[in-house]
Amino acid sequence: MSVDSPSIALVGAGAMGGALVRGWIEAVRKGGGLTLTVVEPHFDPALERDLDAVGAVLNPPEPGPVDVLVLAVKPQVFAGAVEAARKFVGPETRIMSVMAGIPIETLSRELGAQRVVRCVPNTPARIGRGVTAYVASPACTADDRALIEQLLEPLGTVEPIAAERLMDVVTAVSGSGPAYVFLLAEVLAAAAEQEGLDKDTAMRLASRTVAGAGALMLETGDTAAMLRKQVTSPGGTTEAALDVLGAADGLGQLLRRAVNKAAARSRELGKS
Repeated sequence: MSVDSPSIALVGAGAMGGALVRGWIEAVRKGGGLTLTVVEPHFDPALERDLDAVGAVLNPPEPGPVDVLVLAVKPQVFAGAVEAARKFVGPETRIMSVMAGIPIETLSRELGAQRVVRCVPNTPARIGRGVTAYVASPACTADDRALIEQLLEPLGTVEPIAAERLMDVVTAVSGSGPAYVFLLAEVLAAAAEQEGLDKDTAMRLASRTVAGAGALMLETGDTAAMLRKQVTSPGGTTEAALDVLGAADGLGQLLRRAVNKAAARSRELGKS
C-alpha cells in the first residue's frame, strides 16, 4: 500500500466524519489516488452528491478489507457498529478512531487489529481550522503515522501525543474547548446587554472580539500572556476587569475545575 493511494472506509459521516471526507474529496479532485467507501445511514444530500462525483462507494452491501478504517460514530453507538465495521478489517488494516473515550485496547480487541490510532479533533475542523491530537499503538510504523497525519490534515493542525493516558486531558482541553470559548462569547454578550447595549450589537461585539483575539494569537505567534499584557494598561479598564477574572475564585479556578470534570467524564466513557 502506498501512502499516496490508500483505500479508506469511513463509518459515520456526521459533523466530524463529514469534515474529514470533504477534505479527502478535494484531494481526489486534485488528482489524489485514494479510494473512498462511506457508511452512513443518513447522508447529507450535498455530501452524497460530492461523493458520487468522485466515485466513492456508499453503504456497500458486501464490504471487504481496506488500508484504513476510520470510525467517526458517537462512542455510545460503537458497540452496535462493531459487527459492520469488522468487515472492513484485514491483516494490514489500520484503525483510525475519532470517538471520545474508547481506548486503543478496546478498539484493537473488538476489531481484531493491532495498528490503531486514536484521534481527538475539535469542531473548528469543519472549516479546516481545528486541532487534532492523536496517539498511535506500539504496532504502528512511522509510515502508518505519516499516513494518519496526511488523512487528518484537512481538519487543520495535527498534534502527536506521547501517551494514551493523556488523551482524556486532550479531550477536555481541545476537544471540548471550543464550547468554553463559545460560552465566553455568550456570557460577554449578556454582560454587555446588562450594561445597556442591544442584544444584536452585544453579540456582534462579543463574538468578533473572541474570534479576532484568537486570530491575532495565531497570526502573530505571540503567547497569550504576552498579548494579554499588551492590552492591559496599569490602572486602566482592562486591569480592573482582570482583577476580577484573576481572583482566587475567578476564571482560572473555574476552568481548572471544568477541565478536570471533562477529563474525568472522558475516562468514565472509556471504562463503560
